[in-house]
Amino acid sequence: MAIKRIFSAGGIVIRKSTRSTKGTEGTRGIEVLVTQHSKHKGWDFPKGHREIYESEEQTALREVEEETGVKGEIIERAGETKYFYWEEGPDFAPSTSFDRTQGKSLRASSGKQKVLKTVVFYLMRYKSDGDATTAFEVSDHAWLPIDEVEDRLTFKDTKEMWRKARAKIELLFEDRQ
Repeated sequence: MAIKRIFSAGGIVIRKSTRSTKGTEGTRGIEVLVTQHSKHKGWDFPKGHREIYESEEQTALREVEEETGVKGEIIERAGETKYFYWEEGPDFAPSTSFDRTQGKSLRASSGKQKVLKTVVFYLMRYKSDGDATTAFEVSDHAWLPIDEVEDRLTFKDTKEMWRKARAKIELLFEDRQ
């Protein structure tokens, strides 16, 4: 059976800290928005499925707002992740996939199809807060100091992408000094 491919987009939203911090030079004093998935409880960046009529950028902006109520403005493309998961269905044959939470291969029972998901993330500047409209996938979201983001993220592939995105953030703030 062919692997199903799904394309999503999301945002890495940054803002100046609302907490009082000493020494706000460089990336100190920067907070990053993360979300907790309501089903598997993993921490990630807000993201979701791309609609046929949307660009990647439109999807990223919409998903951030739907899941967190936060409105952002795109700065630049931050990176992407790719991973496999299983989708339920009555006619899918068994096969093997990689579990990104455990970092190992798993055998699926019949009734599931292997899916390759590609997620493109955009670095965004925080604009304003609003109301989350369809946040059923997200049980929580938090603004974290930039130095705490990697430790909070659950998935290895997201952590790797985050390190590259963080380097871009640091360059942005280096240019402003």
